[in-house]
Amino acid sequence: MRKLLYCMLISLDGYVESLNGDISWSGPDDEVHAFINDLSRDISGALYGRRLYENMSAYWPTADERPDAPQIEIDFARIWRDTPKYVFSKTLDKVDWNSTLVTGDLETEVTRLKQEGDGYLEVGGATLAHSMIRLGLVDEFRIFVHPLLLGRGKPFFPELDTAVRTPLLETRAFDSGIVYLRYGVEH
Repeated sequence: MRKLLYCMLISLDGYVESLNGDISWSGPDDEVHAFINDLSRDISGALYGRRLYENMSAYWPTADERPDAPQIEIDFARIWRDTPKYVFSKTLDKVDWNSTLVTGDLETEVTRLKQEGDGYLEVGGATLAHSMIRLGLVDEFRIFVHPLLLGRGKPFFPELDTAVRTPLLETRAFDSGIVYLRYGVEH
């Protein structure tokens, strides 16, 4: 059975984007980007909501064709294209770039995807991840904490009715001050 992980870059105070939706502060440096690329190679499927899918598919499908593209982005673009993507949306009619449109019940569909093989599925985007966390579907959190306070914005974690125990599995500090934290989830 595949594990579902939730991985994002966040501010020190726990936000994935500022109040106005800005994420420009979250761009990783080359050291962090290379580490994320290596983690991404182990992903057997990415789960996106409509908004994140549209943002990612507006850039990554051809990012490696830009003459000025850094090698780190060329590498990620190829990983992104090769990774199967499952887009959860009631408003999209079609998806491209190795993607499958999913319109069924979230819990049923994610449970089915988790049962289809081994490895890791990654949920991208806080809104979709919040629903999956509340349903108890997320098995692991991978967080890249920026040394920056936003004060408010979209939080990484949703409000919960009951506590969830998350044992620490791994840490790593980068030269930029970004810290990687990996936590399991006790179900």
